[in-house]
Amino acid sequence: MGERSMRGTRLGASSLESESGIQPAARQDITYHCKNGHSIVVPMAMEAEVPSLWECRCGEFALREDAERPEPKATKPARTHWDMLMERRTTAELETLLEERLALLRSGRFAGRRSA
Repeated sequence: MGERSMRGTRLGASSLESESGIQPAARQDITYHCKNGHSIVVPMAMEAEVPSLWECRCGEFALREDAERPEPKATKPARTHWDMLMERRTTAELETLLEERLALLRSGRFAGRRSA
């Protein structure tokens, strides 16, 4: 065996490489301000595309110091069960189905489960 021994080291917990001679990437500090008065300084690489909004610790969105608030993106309204039903059936079809079900319930022939 070689003169280097692995005895007593925690493999995977620490690196055997040193950080000497390593040059970190050039950075810039970007300042954001939220409407609740909080200021956030985020270090980013010089080559990074800097967003104009950053989420603050209070949950609001903070605006970059030298930027204008972007236009909100247009979002589609959520589809409800009623919207999906109306894509499959017309109002006339639904009224017909309702009348058939009510007639079946009134006749007493419906042997379905009753809810509590």
